[in-house]
Amino acid sequence: MNRFESSLLTQIQRRGDGVSGRVLVACSGGGDSVALLVLLWTLRKSLGLELCVAHADHGLREESVEDSALVRRLCRALDLDLAEASLGVRAHAANRSIGLEMAARELRWDWLRQEAGQWGASAVATGHTLDDHTETVLLRLARGGGLGCLHPLAPRQGLRWSPLVETRRADLRAYLKVRNIPWREDASNAEPFTARNRWRPLLAEIRKEAPELDRHLFETHLQAAEAEGLARALVSSWEGTRWSLADGCVVFRREPWSEPELRWTLEGAFRRLGWPRESTMLRGLAPWLVERLLHARKCSTWGNFQLNPEPRGGYLHLRQAALPSRT
Repeated sequence: MNRFESSLLTQIQRRGDGVSGRVLVACSGGGDSVALLVLLWTLRKSLGLELCVAHADHGLREESVEDSALVRRLCRALDLDLAEASLGVRAHAANRSIGLEMAARELRWDWLRQEAGQWGASAVATGHTLDDHTETVLLRLARGGGLGCLHPLAPRQGLRWSPLVETRRADLRAYLKVRNIPWREDASNAEPFTARNRWRPLLAEIRKEAPELDRHLFETHLQAAEAEGLARALVSSWEGTRWSLADGCVVFRREPWSEPELRWTLEGAFRRLGWPRESTMLRGLAPWLVERLLHARKCSTWGNFQLNPEPRGGYLHLRQAALPSRT
């Protein structure tokens, strides 16, 4: 086991990914997934894994035939079982009126779930990397996702296991070169037809100036997740004393509140009630409530919200017309 392999093993064990036994490895033939397969095969005994490989041909590129051939050769060399499928992505996209990328993802995961069930696999390993994490975060920030954008990419989400979430894409390719293992590059990843593809050349230029951008960003996200967890725990400890839910509204105790305290409490309460909780809306609602929870003596409204004061506090209602549709 070389240093790179040992480092990945340490990451997986430190995180406590909780994966053992049978694992289905999704391998497209690209650099990320080929490195994933070789690394897991090398670490299989240390992690207690039994591997099987799945390869899906989306039928979108003429070169996909060569991708499939490479995966077959690799599986023969590693003495691993291989499940293959040809997916009708174009027809699925047309039938569902969705883009090719989404259609490919839907069909691929439907098939991977089926194969995992048939093989008795507890997880499907995918080649998501630290670079993917950075791209995803910036895409979310561009769309206005707030603090939720800063959540680190979870290594385990249901059936999906992404053991390479702390590993750079360039390091994986360097590893494959050292091991003299070939891979295939999907030329469509460089075509600017998706937002993610358009971000990649921009990030490549930024990394020239800041080579550790991805790792620093990931560490920041770990800290943000910890801070959010502490804030939610504090809000939860206040339930029943400073605030509560009753009859489809939020009940506040009449006492001094700071705006951050109210924003976090509103976010948690609204989440449970299924109310809208956009960050800009909460940032406007909180200061309005700070003043009225202390001094209001009659009903008042802010946007779609109404506060009914009581001697010991107030009841915050959301007007019925503003509730999100359940259909």
